[in-house]
Amino acid sequence: MGQLQKLSTVVRINVTNPASENKSAFGPGIAALCEGVRNQGSLNAAAKSMRMAYSKAWRIIKDTEETLDVQLLLRDGAHGSTLTEEGNRLLDAYLTLQQRLGEEAEKLYAELVR
Repeated sequence: MGQLQKLSTVVRINVTNPASENKSAFGPGIAALCEGVRNQGSLNAAAKSMRMAYSKAWRIIKDTEETLDVQLLLRDGAHGSTLTEEGNRLLDAYLTLQQRLGEEAEKLYAELVR
């Protein structure tokens, strides 16, 4: 087997708002943060699991919400946070795109380096 066949692809997807001047996008980092909120019920816990300051996580969420014009989180003070319906749909769509495009990229790469 040649060296090229041993390599693999990595597909990174960003969801952006073309109407926004801000360059923030929903990509791998914010997706991981939202997935952490979904699984742990708290932005603070999600940030800590990523070794990120809560203030930075909060800023990332706010910037992304502003750029996309979509509320991602419902905040309940000391009781944590949950994803909004739109936040859940965006995260699910992003994760599905990431998986499917990753699989397709692997297949295509294998065909191209044969």
